[in-house]
Amino acid sequence: MANDKEMSAPIMDGHDTVTGHIISTTIGGKNGEPKQTVSYMAERVVGTGSFGIVFQIFRGLAYLHNVAGVCHRDLKPQNVLVDPLSHQVKICDFGSAKVLVKGEANISYICSRFYRAPELIFGATEYTSSIDIWSAGCVLAELLLGQPLFPGENAVDQLVEIIKVLGTPTREEIRCMNPNYTDFRFPQIKAHPWHKVFHKRMPPEAIDLASRLLQYSPSLRCTALEACAHSFFDELRDPNTRLPNGRHLPQLFNFKQELSGAHPDLINRLVPDHIKRQMGIQLMHPTGT
Repeated sequence: MANDKEMSAPIMDGHDTVTGHIISTTIGGKNGEPKQTVSYMAERVVGTGSFGIVFQIFRGLAYLHNVAGVCHRDLKPQNVLVDPLSHQVKICDFGSAKVLVKGEANISYICSRFYRAPELIFGATEYTSSIDIWSAGCVLAELLLGQPLFPGENAVDQLVEIIKVLGTPTREEIRCMNPNYTDFRFPQIKAHPWHKVFHKRMPPEAIDLASRLLQYSPSLRCTALEACAHSFFDELRDPNTRLPNGRHLPQLFNFKQELSGAHPDLINRLVPDHIKRQMGIQLMHPTGT
């Protein structure tokens, strides 16, 4: 189709190739289904269309958090596998994954350093799946920048790198991260404006999403479904959008159990109209339109 839109590369600066090593995995083979070997590419640098890959990361987290009730606890680029032809994404390596039970203590020394949520650095043992949201925000920022946003050399330096961007956490923010933390002796550093963290040509929607993911207070971070509904991903909701290779997008909106209990307004922003019709979801539009 002549009017088909190709996914542009608004979130990278100077990277228009996709690199990584190929990982082969065998899937299927249950209930009489034939086994098949599929090759996925471990992400390191993603160029054109990478925002579609980020969307699928959040979609995967929405399933893990809302349906399976599992926190991954080690989300990082190396654990994001991408089919180089279809751009279908798989989250891998569940060796650190756990069902988090409220009131039950967990280890805080978890998750790869660059992607470790600040509450873990503060020693929290009762945390939530929002640590995955922080990690996903770090992955997004890394794709935007072409390098890790918080490249700490050790746990203390990791916190320093975070403070350089977010500023010194307030006492209330520290209590939100770990109520048992009592050492509040930190140098007072102002937050670095998000629009100065990224290059000038960065879409404001990308900056806004990163800022909503990378919050000190875990409860203030958006959920995985809220991230999927963010305007940064609106181009993916256009039925004419295509992959850079001209292929159709992978199925992005065939949600089922993930939407259980979701607010109608969120569903309305998340699922494009042409998919709502296919799913039998009633179309909702803002009042007065």
